[in-house]
Amino acid sequence: MSKVRLDKWLWAARFFKTRAKAKQAIDGGKVHIGGIRGKSSKELQLGDILVVRQGWDEKTVVVTGLSMQRRGADEASLLYEESEDSIIRREESAAQRKALAGSRVVPDNRPSKRQRRQIHQFRDQNR
Repeated sequence: MSKVRLDKWLWAARFFKTRAKAKQAIDGGKVHIGGIRGKSSKELQLGDILVVRQGWDEKTVVVTGLSMQRRGADEASLLYEESEDSIIRREESAAQRKALAGSRVVPDNRPSKRQRRQIHQFRDQNR
């Protein structure tokens, strides 16, 4: 096998749970091949560099294997290799998000019925 469709490969490599979600991400501009926005029908080859954005994270991977079948996670991880720079950036951004989450004020309980009415009144007055 020398070429595989991008959406099938992303599904087989377990980046996305279904081919439909992989196609949706590709169409949404979240997958780039060699710096160019990808298309679902683009055929991947060994050595292609992909940038895949998933949620808050962006992974830069090199295609090291091709497969059209979805297998276990151990086998799927053999289809690509993530760059060291990408791993470091993801870990740093995760640490920043974790640090910011600690500074957020979270109330101990939900507002009572009276407090909720006051919140709605305040919002309506300031529109």
